[in-house]
Amino acid sequence: MPNAEMRKQAAAKDGFIAALDQSGGSTPKALRLYGVEESAYTNDDEMFALVHDMRARIITAPAFNGDKVMGAILFEKTMDGEIEGKPTAQYLWEDCSVVPFLKVDKGLADEKDGVQVMKPMPGLDELLKRAVNKGIFGTKMRSVINAANRDGIAAVVQQQFEVGKQILGHGLVPIIEPEVTITIADKAEAEQILLEEITKELDKLPEGEEVMLKLTLPEETNLYKPLVDHPKVMRVVALSGGYSREEACERLSKNTGMIASFSRALTEGLSIAQSDDDFNAKLGDSIDNICEASRAG
Repeated sequence: MPNAEMRKQAAAKDGFIAALDQSGGSTPKALRLYGVEESAYTNDDEMFALVHDMRARIITAPAFNGDKVMGAILFEKTMDGEIEGKPTAQYLWEDCSVVPFLKVDKGLADEKDGVQVMKPMPGLDELLKRAVNKGIFGTKMRSVINAANRDGIAAVVQQQFEVGKQILGHGLVPIIEPEVTITIADKAEAEQILLEEITKELDKLPEGEEVMLKLTLPEETNLYKPLVDHPKVMRVVALSGGYSREEACERLSKNTGMIASFSRALTEGLSIAQSDDDFNAKLGDSIDNICEASRAG
């Protein structure tokens, strides 16, 4: 079963979840934004080593601790790596008081019915066993919604909850992430359908089972408040989805009970060229802003 202290923190503690889980497809962009061009590495191993260094720099910064960062989502290679000689998840919890989560999806399938469901995950059970052994508390998996298509959105949500039950079976808490693309014309309509489909699946969960939800900041303020209050939901967290940190924080602060789980908005303005003092100050400001918006909500 998940660590009781981790569960207590994940369910109720102030702060936000840092999303440090960029995978193969999004890593070059994350490194570019950090000031590392593709010419700096020649293969995937070198690329992932550079992004691990970036994540380690973030995690070891003075401001990155359980006072304001409730949890952190890791990429599989980050979980398998070490920070200051300790396995990453162990370092996060023991040294930073930050709850470790693991990204488990293998990317997105081609679009159908206005959505992208997750690719198959044939090795999921083995990955979940390793995660448990490494001290991971929960998982995260992402699908994408590009249109207000009822059939497509229902398929996304059903797949997320089906895999979520598999994750719950290993004693881990799944973060279910059906991301609505922020630029679509029918975003508000898609979000209304999503609310209805998630509620249907939540109501089917057995007594005592809880999931977390990671959702795009909605067009209608407090649209997801019924999910925040649902007895089967441990926490509702918001993804930044391409909004700037300023806009993401402004939207978040208006949504009661939601906290942030930001990736790009967290690392905005960080650079490999910064001195440690400048890097730590910039990251500290970001953490303060995101935490404040999470508490306001």
